[in-house]
Amino acid sequence: MDVIMLSRLQFAAATMFHFIFVPLTLGISILVAVMETMYVRSGNEVYKRMAKFWGHIFLINFAVGVVTGITLEFQFGTNWSKYSAYVGDIFGSLLAIEATAAFFLESTFVAVWAFGWNKLSPKMHCIAAWLVAGAGNLSAVWILIANGFMQNPLGYKIVDTPNGPKAELVDFFAVLFNPFAWNEFVHTVSGAIALSAFFVLGVSAWHLLRKNEMDLFRRSFRIAAGFAIVASLVVAVQGHLHGNHVAEIQPAKLAAMEAHFETQANAPMYLLQIPGQDGNVLEALPIPSLLSILAFNDPNAVVKGLNDFPEDQRPPVVITFLSFRIMVGIGTLMILVAGLAWLKRNNIDDQKLLLRALPFMIPLPYIAIQAGWIVAEVGRQPWIVYGLMRTSDAVSPVQPGQVGTSLVAMVLIYTLLGAAGIYLMARAAKKGPSKA
Repeated sequence: MDVIMLSRLQFAAATMFHFIFVPLTLGISILVAVMETMYVRSGNEVYKRMAKFWGHIFLINFAVGVVTGITLEFQFGTNWSKYSAYVGDIFGSLLAIEATAAFFLESTFVAVWAFGWNKLSPKMHCIAAWLVAGAGNLSAVWILIANGFMQNPLGYKIVDTPNGPKAELVDFFAVLFNPFAWNEFVHTVSGAIALSAFFVLGVSAWHLLRKNEMDLFRRSFRIAAGFAIVASLVVAVQGHLHGNHVAEIQPAKLAAMEAHFETQANAPMYLLQIPGQDGNVLEALPIPSLLSILAFNDPNAVVKGLNDFPEDQRPPVVITFLSFRIMVGIGTLMILVAGLAWLKRNNIDDQKLLLRALPFMIPLPYIAIQAGWIVAEVGRQPWIVYGLMRTSDAVSPVQPGQVGTSLVAMVLIYTLLGAAGIYLMARAAKKGPSKA
């Protein structure tokens, strides 16, 4: 395996592992802030205990998420030094803003929230909870603006330097308001809220079945059910709009998502399809014009096929196609289950089958989000910055053995770290809220 593939695997492993914890941090911080707001408004101590219980799980998840994210930024220097030299003026400044303006704010108020229960007034403590939630999601804004530049580079010019050409920032607001980045942000954060809501639903269902803290978990269930149905619908609707933008900006990615090889108007979608890298092994049961409608909201639209892209500019088709369907399939199931949970929220004690099913739903949003990340990043290949810099031109001049050794070490350490974090969260979730 060459250094390019090893470096890609290392970054993918670190990102996917980090992204096990990030979505729950983004979403459950909002749910905790809502619960604490309900405590301040009503004075009902149950909401305070809810905020403490779910907040404790948030703190474990946040701590592991921070640790697993540290290596990502180092890899831009160790594994992707040519990329950093070429677009570092733009990409690096966005990461620096994220660290100084969002992550530090979030970390500070996480500490205020965790240790301030008996030191701040309820209103001030509630404000700290909202600042934690706001700063966490502000951090996501800057990370996704940085990723948006990789997906749809704007606001730059290429200049010659003594060390070779590089991208120089000429329009910060074009980078800041990159529509691709904001599409990604809405899609990612709504997905994170849906994931968090399903996490709360699953844990609440587990306790309701065992008749533990019935009042607290009924209220948790009702709050989470509302978030789950709204966020799941937003993910689906906004995902369609994001797909329209992908079709316009990154047509090769769209073609790979659908394993669409021949350019044609009234492009169909096949109910039975087995993809291949150079052509489909099987296509059957076409629905005429459906792909044209989904891509451009026009049944007569022409959808460009992979055969009209040079072979060295085609993304990996099979993995992009399968990941897209995993994401959409699980997303559809989430809408159905969230709708059922919302309809049954007021008599949930009687819905034994639903309560038994919901704990098993907890992993599915994680799988959907990981699959969505694969679609976004693998579908962008062979470009590290779309249309501007190839991934093969971005890698550091290091030996494969060096990257391979660090990859194995990182996977081993992350596996231990992740197992410890998941164990602590599972133990806290099963134990339930404290009595005080």
